[in-house]
Amino acid sequence: MTDHTMTVRLGRTSVDILESVYQHRLLSTRQLHALHAPVNSRRWLHRQIVRLRDAGLVECVFLPGRLALWYITEPGADAIETIGNRAETRRKLIRPEQAAGPLQQHTLAVNQVGVEFVKAARERGDECGPLAWRNEIAHPLGPPPGRKAPEQLISDAVLTYQRNQPSGRVSFLYRFIELDRATMPVNTLAAKLARYARLYRHTLPGSNALDEPAPLWTQFYPIFPSVLLVLAGASRPRLERRRDALLVLCAHNPDLTGTPEVEIACCLLDDLTEQGPFAAIFRAPGSPRTATDWLNQDGAPMA
Repeated sequence: MTDHTMTVRLGRTSVDILESVYQHRLLSTRQLHALHAPVNSRRWLHRQIVRLRDAGLVECVFLPGRLALWYITEPGADAIETIGNRAETRRKLIRPEQAAGPLQQHTLAVNQVGVEFVKAARERGDECGPLAWRNEIAHPLGPPPGRKAPEQLISDAVLTYQRNQPSGRVSFLYRFIELDRATMPVNTLAAKLARYARLYRHTLPGSNALDEPAPLWTQFYPIFPSVLLVLAGASRPRLERRRDALLVLCAHNPDLTGTPEVEIACCLLDDLTEQGPFAAIFRAPGSPRTATDWLNQDGAPMA
């Protein structure tokens, strides 16, 4: 099926929805509405998704209250992969038991972070579309000290955001997204964040003796992305305590203090969904009492 044929048969919005579900693995009806049809009714958007389901291209599971969560089927993935070169490699498909399983809320929360950036870009005249983040991106780290087996650092997502200035200047911003649902010890989470310092320092040997070793990350990103850690899955007091403890651990981690190029900012998912990424909701290890937006601007002391 060609791109034109698929668009004619399904409609442009339906194809866009299918691409989003393919790339992001699991999306709610509410998230798809925010991404693809914010000016239309949710009922209209639901009809588009039902067409995809009736065609065997997507399926769903339900949360309490009949909130549908959508995932792509094998035929749906095959259909998307026929559209030009949009699919670099076949994305990992989610199975029905996974859609209803323990990773469900984590995947939805990661995607909600992306949705909030799409909404913010739309409001500000920037560019950050439904495909602007990629889920579960693996980065080689090489073997750790004293070991031979190489390791990988898997980011929950990588986000690309294009800022359009009134002057006509355009800038591209990149972020590693880490989503924590309070399921691991704080020190384990801090250790994962410290591995971004290893990623920054990990180099490949030059092609010959005259070549300088090149950082591996430069093969994927023009600048090293900052890390955005988003906390969810517990009460606000518990998440605030978790955030504060994590910032202290990161501020004293030798890998991170020795690699200041790795910037980390932390916020609560509830604040992100209520206020957006341009609000002063982020805190960093070096200044845990000051809140800024995701660009480290508009700092304000916190009580």
